[in-house]
Amino acid sequence: MAKTVKDYIRTIVDFPHEGILFRDVTTLFADPRGFRMCVDQLLAPYAGMRIDKVAGLEARGFILGGAVAHQLSTGFVPIRKKGKLPGRTIAQSYQLEYGEAVVEIHDDALQPGEKVLLVDDLLATGGTAEAGIRLIEALGGEVVGCAFVVDLPDLGGREKLVSLGMEVHSLCAFEGL
Repeated sequence: MAKTVKDYIRTIVDFPHEGILFRDVTTLFADPRGFRMCVDQLLAPYAGMRIDKVAGLEARGFILGGAVAHQLSTGFVPIRKKGKLPGRTIAQSYQLEYGEAVVEIHDDALQPGEKVLLVDDLLATGGTAEAGIRLIEALGGEVVGCAFVVDLPDLGGREKLVSLGMEVHSLCAFEGL
């Protein structure tokens, strides 16, 4: 039977904390067939659409977003943790399970009206993705879709993004936390 993207993803029990089932996509990235399948499936719904930039969320979204941008022949924009980008930035905070985090984008990364595809490896609560969307929109970009390898539906991220009017595409889902 043919492998699916989900078959390439390793689960690590009790990482980074007890009770967590960590969905490790590095095993997917390490396999040439799995990685190509993943990239092809991530971009498939957007074939033929106008996409000016692909934005990737730190850090695994950089790997995926860069590959998707290459396949779409478009530019790539990193959305990074605070203090990691060298130029002038704008910032957006978001809630973590315990506390708050901040992501940034260069203030000249997008032009108003550009169509942007947001890419990351995993959709959990949707907090990081929502912060990325807000940054893209603050620069005048239009998010045409949000693409993820893994969706953890029990954590509510998909519903959060859909409630913001986003199209959400994921390649597989894992139930539970």
